Amino acid sequence: MTELRKPKDLDGTATQLLVCVKCQRGQGVLQDARRPGQALFDAITGLDVPEGISIAPVECLQNCDHGCTVALRGGDNKWTYVFANVDEADHPAMILDGAVRYHATPDGVIPWRERPEHFKHNCVARIPPMTQPLETLND
Repeated sequence: MTELRKPKDLDGTATQLLVCVKCQRGQGVLQDARRPGQALFDAITGLDVPEGISIAPVECLQNCDHGCTVALRGGDNKWTYVFANVDEADHPAMILDGAVRYHATPDGVIPWRERPEHFKHNCVARIPPMTQPLETLND
């Protein structure tokens, strides 16, 4: 059974790393085989998870044609990011490093030079924070 990894600080500033556990990476996977998305979740949660980061499985992020997918979100004042083409064997540490960098920002925007290389080229979506006024979204 997949379990939720809760953050060590529960003050509302935690960063959530969402991992699509149903991802098949565009391949047919046998009913009883472990899916690549589940393998990615297992690999990430097997690492030392820093304070302030929670890791949660999600059933589907609807990005099935673009490999394993993860999302980072962190409260009403941060941008949310969705990243694709994540490899369950090669990328768990990089994804967790990106989550730490995201968590350290006040708005969720990691400076370009500090982003993991994979984040620079595999961002599927960037969603504005809930607190951003609508009139500023077109600036």
